[in-house]
Amino acid sequence: MAFIRNKEEERTGYQIGEFPPDSVDNHCDFAMVYRLDPTTLERIKIYKDKGYIVHLMVGISWGRYLDYLEGEWDGREHWDEGQTDRYGNMILHNPKVPYMCPTVSFSNYLSEKLKIAVDAGVEAIHVEEPEFWDRAGYSEAFKREYKTYYREDWVPPHESVDAKYKCSKLKAYLFTRTIDRLSASLKEYAWVKYNRELRFYVPTHSLLNYTQWKIVSPEGKLSDIPCVDGCIAQVWSETAREKTWFDGELKERTFECAYLEYGVMQELVKGTGRKMWFLHDPIGDNPNNDWNDYRRNYLCTVAASLMHPKVNTYEFCPWPNRVFECEYPQGSPNAERIPPEYATLLNNNFNTLGTLELGESDGLRVGVLTGDCQLYQREYPDCEFSEKKEEQVGTVITESVSFVDEVKEKIFNAETPDKETLLKYMQSSAFPGFFSLALPLLKYGLPVRPVLLDNARRYTGYLNDYDVLVLSYEFMKPDYPDINNTLAEWVKQGGTLIYVGDGKDPFNDINSWWTGKYKNPSEHLFEMLGIQPKENKEIFKCLKGTVGVLNANPCVFSYSKDNAQTLRDFFLEVIGDKKNMVEFKNNIVVKRDNYIVAAVMDESINDEPIEFNGLFVDMFSPSFDIVEKKTLYPNDKCMLLDLSQIKDELAILGTSVRFYSLENNDNTITADFYGASDFKAYIRLLVPFEIKEAYIDDEKVDFEYDAKSKTVLLSFESFAKHRKLKLK
Repeated sequence: MAFIRNKEEERTGYQIGEFPPDSVDNHCDFAMVYRLDPTTLERIKIYKDKGYIVHLMVGISWGRYLDYLEGEWDGREHWDEGQTDRYGNMILHNPKVPYMCPTVSFSNYLSEKLKIAVDAGVEAIHVEEPEFWDRAGYSEAFKREYKTYYREDWVPPHESVDAKYKCSKLKAYLFTRTIDRLSASLKEYAWVKYNRELRFYVPTHSLLNYTQWKIVSPEGKLSDIPCVDGCIAQVWSETAREKTWFDGELKERTFECAYLEYGVMQELVKGTGRKMWFLHDPIGDNPNNDWNDYRRNYLCTVAASLMHPKVNTYEFCPWPNRVFECEYPQGSPNAERIPPEYATLLNNNFNTLGTLELGESDGLRVGVLTGDCQLYQREYPDCEFSEKKEEQVGTVITESVSFVDEVKEKIFNAETPDKETLLKYMQSSAFPGFFSLALPLLKYGLPVRPVLLDNARRYTGYLNDYDVLVLSYEFMKPDYPDINNTLAEWVKQGGTLIYVGDGKDPFNDINSWWTGKYKNPSEHLFEMLGIQPKENKEIFKCLKGTVGVLNANPCVFSYSKDNAQTLRDFFLEVIGDKKNMVEFKNNIVVKRDNYIVAAVMDESINDEPIEFNGLFVDMFSPSFDIVEKKTLYPNDKCMLLDLSQIKDELAILGTSVRFYSLENNDNTITADFYGASDFKAYIRLLVPFEIKEAYIDDEKVDFEYDAKSKTVLLSFESFAKHRKLKLK
């Protein structure tokens, strides 16, 4: 719990596209200067002069690249490289800013453009959001890439499952190639010209969110690029609020989705030594929400991220200017700037996040397998439906009310759902194939984690971190047969595998490694396991391990509470003696060093509150309240500092500002600190004696001494400058 630390650890930072106002100058470890424009070099210098470690961030699939598109860079126009849908619509991020099909030429252009940042001395470069929309794949540039890669003429993705799958795999490859070329080129440039190391990172949405939003991106494949040093998990309220189906109801489940999103991002760097920052956003992209909405969902994501103890570095705000300088809801007569208490709470969290230490998870280790391959089959081609697809213009992320009603009528209320409606449901933004397996367990307090399928072949012993794995090949297909071999060997050595699937997914008919010998990849898996499932529900012993097979589409477990309970009952039946390690409950509690992080969920086994008794600092309260009892009800979250774990006589317990020193000499405590401007700051210190006087820059400040906790709470207006604290 080190509030005083070296910035070189780069535990906390933010991205910013403007000059820094005092309200966001909080002296975190690093600042990511965003985008290339005429002010970039000046902004880099300002942040360096302020003492930040400086990175540069740009978009890799979109950005201010008009000079490239219009031919100023190389004398040839490149508009044909914009991502295009089947109706000829160019997919735009902003007017005149298309999403790009990343060609070799485009990677060369970015390499030259980004050298200016290396020349300016940035420590690292981030290329964010490698995104190729699922509905794209019709531009002339993409057709050329298809011909080059497959050595055959391009086939429209909507014509067959094989064409759809091949186009999607190509999209992932193109961004993998571009990131590989770009990172190697810029690192070489830094070594040759300046004899210094340049680090290279990829900020990216989670695999789960990209699957929901139908965007192809090289997620797990980033591990295969040698020059990538890590990632930023772009998980925040806007991604985690994507609606999911559970117990027959479609709604937002921010905490649960964020928990699973951060979980799958953790897997991108697990065991590699690469860096991963978890991102939070105090507001989100929707400017029409109010501050209560922002705060509630922000705390959901923060609590969810803290429950993954193998990551302890954070991008705590992607755009601090819009948080501290703008008014919301935008356009409303009630629009206002950030409420004072929320501004304080955010600055508290920004400093607390830098104190988290790494840890391990306790209890039964359960994973739900997921993989890049699920991105390749997000929509079924026209031949699977009787109705002609109408022309669509613009981005379609969430389904209409009529679609929800159709699901209720034709799936949830039907004994045998018709195939077309089921396929529509499977390809919906709710991504029910995965969430129907994960939410019934997570909602009942089992801390399930997404597990990357391809990592089973990347890293020896990768699956050994798990006791139980849940798998379905209905919403994804393994790219290689040795994945099944690895799964089978893991089971035989004592693992427990629960397979869910009916083998009816149309993408089983793609031309792949199982074609001709097996109907689908699960048949090969069963052969490797030495089993032959024939019933709707069976359990097999496989040497030291166990396999349970449910012959059902995984989506059925989101149809109703009864169906979800069927999955949980089968889970307990399959794990056998391991069920002694399972306690279904409505909460998740994680201990990290001196902190306790907890969340109580609704839609669970009961609505009972949970209670913590002891002596704690409430880290989610603006004034770091001392509490002896903390009660959480459904949808409540907390972060508590357990004072019984603090052995020092003098310690920082909570602070809104960054400390650079803290000393006790002759019963006088002194400290140097720096904070942002325009908010009320709090500092709570554990002190060896009762405080009688408190000064900041030789002026008296308000304070309260709490004898029971032996702490002092100081409160004052924060200003963006170095200041000195003295306590007597």
